[in-house]
Amino acid sequence: MQRLHPKTGWIEAICGSMFSGKSEELIRRLRRAELARQRVQIFKPGLDDRFAEDHIVSHSQMRLRSITVADSQELLARVDDRAEVVGIDEVQFFDHGIVNACTRLANLGKRVLVAGLDLDYRGRPFEPVPQILAIAEYVSKQLAICMVCGGPANHTQRLTESHERIEIGAQGMYEARCRYCFEPPREESQLESPETVAPTQELPPAPVPKPDAARAEKTSNGESDVPSSFRRSGGVG
Repeated sequence: MQRLHPKTGWIEAICGSMFSGKSEELIRRLRRAELARQRVQIFKPGLDDRFAEDHIVSHSQMRLRSITVADSQELLARVDDRAEVVGIDEVQFFDHGIVNACTRLANLGKRVLVAGLDLDYRGRPFEPVPQILAIAEYVSKQLAICMVCGGPANHTQRLTESHERIEIGAQGMYEARCRYCFEPPREESQLESPETVAPTQELPPAPVPKPDAARAEKTSNGESDVPSSFRRSGGVG
């Protein structure tokens, strides 16, 4: 693979929850590159067969022709030396080798655009996206609209009972949720349920301090502890 232009390659990462417009933003940038007559290649993982096998497709039905690959090794093997821009959709479905693949392509002088989920259905970082975010020159965080309250949503709520980390689906299986409306899966939420939290132990009451013996004797004899300069007839003022 030949190096195109020294010191001109970089990585752009687009992340966010489902229904946040990640693929739409990726397609928009790739189309602009095509309009500028740049050589563009687009890849997608074989796992993503929801809408089409030979296109990347957004939920708004925007689409661009793409190449389906099994893993990062095949992606590198199929990148054209003449390509100036490389787009990768659903990057969270690739193996960890995709991080080195993106780095290598950028070092060869190519503009690398990737889009993917940064959090899984449990609300945890979805590898290898965090590693790509760390090495990218440009990072765009997309937000959806919470389908419960209408607030900014950065979580993907799974509506099925499956506990597999990867379950391909779209509307009907997932919803966008904000941090307040997001409900973690049962095995996670039980950790914070009242039944599993250890009861708070009540501390014994603090002992009442006993008066000093000398002070008690003075008090019993009618003597006061108040200095004489503070005394007035009828009591302390």
